[in-house]
Amino acid sequence: MIRDEAQALLTSMTKNASLLRHMRTIELVMEAYAAKLNEDQNEWAITGLLHDADYEAFPEKHPQVIVAKLREMGEGKIAHAISAHYTKWNVPYETKLDKVLLASDELTGFIVACCQVRPDGISTLETKSVVKKLKDKSFAAKVERDEVYKGVELLGIDLNEHIGFIIAVLKKNRLELGI
Repeated sequence: MIRDEAQALLTSMTKNASLLRHMRTIELVMEAYAAKLNEDQNEWAITGLLHDADYEAFPEKHPQVIVAKLREMGEGKIAHAISAHYTKWNVPYETKLDKVLLASDELTGFIVACCQVRPDGISTLETKSVVKKLKDKSFAAKVERDEVYKGVELLGIDLNEHIGFIIAVLKKNRLELGI
């Protein structure tokens, strides 16, 4: 699958600007991790871009609609990673792609939320500020901290290192993302 196809699929189901930005942030983080881990950058970026593609149009069926479409298109690896991006769905984590998506989804959204309450956005955001905010259950209360911690555990990476990596990716793209 090429990015233009993925973008068309995404916009056929998603119109909400905030949700589209979330998926773009995950796309960027996944692409950067693929480069770091010598994996297929296009495949990983598309996985990030499409992971919540059906959430707005089919919230009760998420992620089954996008997963089915991807399987029909012969994109089984991407489909599996998307089907596993929430631990409570009890889908096995078979690849690095599966684990990085899980570890990056909630945490990246949380980091963006941290940026939105800072006068200078991501420009001066540090890892320690994100860690501190994670402990504040009232901040970005919808972010499931258990998912964040399980994700980094499954990935086998230090939480601080992971946060720092995501911040660096988002900083590079701050103007596009408006953070």
